[in-house]
Amino acid sequence: MRRQGVPGYRPAGGRFVTGASNSSLVSQPRVLVVDDEDHVRSALVDSLHIQGYRADEACSGYQALEMLGRTTYAVMVVDLRMPGMDGVEVMRRAAKMCPDLSVVVLTGHPTLDTAISALKLRAVDYLLKPASLQDVVAAVASALERRGREMRQRRLMQVMGRALEEMREIEDSEDVGNTPMQDRFLRVGPVMLDREKCQVVVAEEDDADALPVELTLSETKLLAYLMQRPGIVLPCSELAQAALGYDVEANSAPGIIRPHICRLRKKIESAPESPRLIRTVPGKGYLFTP
Repeated sequence: MRRQGVPGYRPAGGRFVTGASNSSLVSQPRVLVVDDEDHVRSALVDSLHIQGYRADEACSGYQALEMLGRTTYAVMVVDLRMPGMDGVEVMRRAAKMCPDLSVVVLTGHPTLDTAISALKLRAVDYLLKPASLQDVVAAVASALERRGREMRQRRLMQVMGRALEEMREIEDSEDVGNTPMQDRFLRVGPVMLDREKCQVVVAEEDDADALPVELTLSETKLLAYLMQRPGIVLPCSELAQAALGYDVEANSAPGIIRPHICRLRKKIESAPESPRLIRTVPGKGYLFTP
């Protein structure tokens, strides 16, 4: 928990630069300030603007969620005690809407319960009112830096995952033709999978026009694993290890599995944006429902 700052919301010691150009503003991530106190909210937004950040403001939790639904924000600075919808509930809903959003908590009524809730909802900083403007701006800068590191690590994991996938496909390609006949075909509901040819057909009994769709070897293995366990919620860590052979931490597994699921849905779902065969169970994994 960060130490309480000096009273009042004010810049100090010439810390803030002036005259940020329009071009620098465009290149900066967006920050959303959520507070029901007008003078606090305006002071924070003005200070962030002076520092070159693109900052917007919301006077309530409901307005904040509406803005998060329209615009991509990198950081949200949120007051915990607000009428109507408190900051904890805003954080809870925002986490579902914007998984990559970093949150800085700002409160004049700190309690152990709200501190624990903030940590559970992955708040990156917890500031006490009255905090100095430089403390808030520093917390935003730190949150952006941390978010940038996490996103770079995630991209690196995806690149490494694709490279490992290609290596495994090369190594396994010699064994694909040795699949026994009884293990080659797998059918569950309308989905028929040919594991030897890496092809899938999605068709009802009376649909004679359905054509096979080509899959990669990894997509074939993943779909086969899902089809063999219909109606069971499978966590990403299990799918990564058991289906694809990746030995990764649980928090890294979603970044590996999610792109495969996305590609599979585009190939087998009639409406990938509203999947009915491979469903997402938030916070738990994926479910095959033929």
